[in-house]
Amino acid sequence: MLNRFARALFTRLLTPVARGFLALGISPDVVTLVGTLGVCVGALAFYPRHEFLWGTLVITAFVFSDTIDGIMARASGRSGSWGAFLDSTLDRIGDAAVFSGLLLWYAGRDQVMASLTLACLVLGQVVSYARARAEGLGMRADVGIAERADRLVTVLVTTGLTGLFHLDDIFLKIVLALLALASLVTVAQRMLLVRRQTLALAGAGDG
Repeated sequence: MLNRFARALFTRLLTPVARGFLALGISPDVVTLVGTLGVCVGALAFYPRHEFLWGTLVITAFVFSDTIDGIMARASGRSGSWGAFLDSTLDRIGDAAVFSGLLLWYAGRDQVMASLTLACLVLGQVVSYARARAEGLGMRADVGIAERADRLVTVLVTTGLTGLFHLDDIFLKIVLALLALASLVTVAQRMLLVRRQTLALAGAGDG
């Protein structure tokens, strides 16, 4: 949902930054790599030490590279399969780092929180894989109530507020539970959409 409503706004806001990077001779691939590295450092260096606010601030500072590199690629005429592949692959690494950082803190401290974090990590990866696999088969699976942007914004905002106001873990626990459920629903939605497409293709073949 956030992909649809926020992408245009952030594109307008970040276009001057993208143009500035291009003017300096920086390539979109470099921005993608540095952005992912920054997200991983923010998540894995701060979250396991319970520094949720600082970790979230660092991650947020780098997470917009995902939009900036796309603007740069289009502006420079470098949009292509390699850039899309690199961006998608590194997105998975960045997302995994965020939930892994939380998991490292809660492992051994709160089994429920650790389990919910692991569920969010695994189901988030499956959500993305379902779409990629469907598109590889020539179908679409771009539906769901918890797409990548939704999941990332939700966990970052919640974790950041938990660190800023020293909130009880129950707040983050509820959000992670809802996020895991929403991710599971999204997987089911994408599977059902692909199932309908395969049945339609089979019906067309029989006709």
